[in-house]
Amino acid sequence: MIALSIAGFDPSGGAGILNDIKTFSALGIYGTSAITALTAQNVKRVSGIMPVPVDFVEEQIDLILEDLPLRYAKTGMLYSKEIIQLVARKIKEYNLKVVVDPVMVAGSGSSLSECGMAKAMQKFLLKKSFLITPNVFEAQLLSGMDINSQEDAIKAALKIGKSCDVVITGGHLAGNNIFYDGNIKVFEGELMENTNTHGSGCSFSAATVSYLVRGLDLETSIKKADIFVKKSIKNGKLGTLNQFYSKF
Repeated sequence: MIALSIAGFDPSGGAGILNDIKTFSALGIYGTSAITALTAQNVKRVSGIMPVPVDFVEEQIDLILEDLPLRYAKTGMLYSKEIIQLVARKIKEYNLKVVVDPVMVAGSGSSLSECGMAKAMQKFLLKKSFLITPNVFEAQLLSGMDINSQEDAIKAALKIGKSCDVVITGGHLAGNNIFYDGNIKVFEGELMENTNTHGSGCSFSAATVSYLVRGLDLETSIKKADIFVKKSIKNGKLGTLNQFYSKF
């Protein structure tokens, strides 16, 4: 069982590629990766970003897919319009099912992308995606509307969902996730009173892919990924191998 993460590198290990690989491993999935950008950051701040040339991102993806029978992948920080366009081409070329985590801003508030990323995702990537997993801030950018309530989030999900299935994660919605796959579903949860949330979006999307690889349907994968992340936050092990998931 194998999955691919196309994302940026966070040297602190809390988010990005390192987080994705740890999450894959915790859930029994062999993780591969294509790095889109190097960052200098920790949980509190980002001091620098060095994007990887687009042709080298492509070379990484091609060499992985040349050798391994991948069906599912996820994206994180894509950084530029050109990398978004590349990923869209590769989804079509390799017939991949891709979960898009539309990373644009770090938890510390620092920008992790060039301007115009939301529009580039709308134009090139969303219609080729299997699922997109924005938080409220990202859903606002993708839908072009303010989200101040669960009702607003439902309207945004309907708008984004014209392109692909979407789950708006509930960190700012009292812990509830809003899922749209042709029908609106509200997955009720609890808001975690914990500061150990750096990389939670990465963990959620990587866990969703992991459960899909294991053969679960999309709705079940989303629900189990939410449980995984909340237990990780509660136990203070987000971004680490979670011992309580040794049985997946």
